[in-house]
Amino acid sequence: MQKKILLPVNNSASAERAGEFAIETTRFEGADIIVLNVIDTYYLNSLPQRDLREKLDKEFREEGKEAVEKYEKKIEEEKCAGNCKNIKLITLIQEGKPEDIILKTAEEENVDEIIIGKSGKEKIERFFVGSTTERVVRGAKVPVSVVP
Repeated sequence: MQKKILLPVNNSASAERAGEFAIETTRFEGADIIVLNVIDTYYLNSLPQRDLREKLDKEFREEGKEAVEKYEKKIEEEKCAGNCKNIKLITLIQEGKPEDIILKTAEEENVDEIIIGKSGKEKIERFFVGSTTERVVRGAKVPVSVVP
């Protein structure tokens, strides 16, 4: 049975490095990599303006699709180069509070490890919103690799 890794992604440089790390560390032994993007509906629902919520929802969905497609493309390019033959990519786009969805997905999919970028937010935004990565590390029941 292959190792199962959960890779939460967004369009941040940190998430991209986490994806590269996941590919690099599993390319020889193989793995099932679950690429997960979470549309933060928890944040959206807290906004009072409906038109703003709808606009941001659309943008978040497009960004999520782009983030997931980036990893699909990377894996396909690697396979074409003769690497990563044993990596199976599973892509998911979910909605909710990111840390809750990440932890729930890790449990439901029975993953062996979570590989996550250190942060996808600017410092000031993290101060107000909090760190999803930190909450995932604290709540995970499996090892978590945090990639800077």
